[in-house]
Amino acid sequence: MKSELTVRLAARLSVLRAARGWTLDQLAAASGVSRAALSRLENAEVSPSADVLNRLAAAHEMTLSRLMSMMEDGFAAQIRRDDQALWRDGETGLSRRIVSPASAALSGEVVECKITPGTHWVQEAPEVAGQEHHLLMLTGYLHAVVDNEAHYLAPGDALRYKGHGEIRFVTAKGQGAKFMLCKISV
Repeated sequence: MKSELTVRLAARLSVLRAARGWTLDQLAAASGVSRAALSRLENAEVSPSADVLNRLAAAHEMTLSRLMSMMEDGFAAQIRRDDQALWRDGETGLSRRIVSPASAALSGEVVECKITPGTHWVQEAPEVAGQEHHLLMLTGYLHAVVDNEAHYLAPGDALRYKGHGEIRFVTAKGQGAKFMLCKISV
């Protein structure tokens, strides 16, 4: 028996492919997922792995969270702090709280980020190439390098960018940073 989520996901994947005017072969080439697997996904015969979902999201130039949010009907107007997803990377000292998650009905998401002192965080390629980001510094100081252009940010400063290459955030040994990151999907 097919789950409701599998059926909704199959329909969404089919709509996304059709919106680009892609054949299954073209999506297979863009995502690295075989044509046969794509056909089975769009017919709700199988449920995709996280890796396959991530590759499909990248092919459609969106984040995985954006793709998954498209399965939801509507959106909650209020999200209490206790209900906001929190992710911590113990290696780099970066934590992200999804303050306002992506939704099919909305075009953006807001993430609260904290970086511990003396952190050097690197993202080799953006989750979605060219996605619009607005970073607002709340506390601390941050050296941000986006597409090889350096920016030094203090509280109240804003940085707007569409990342296409490496993104690097560095904090000083004695000072961490806290900022809000707004991601806008087109």
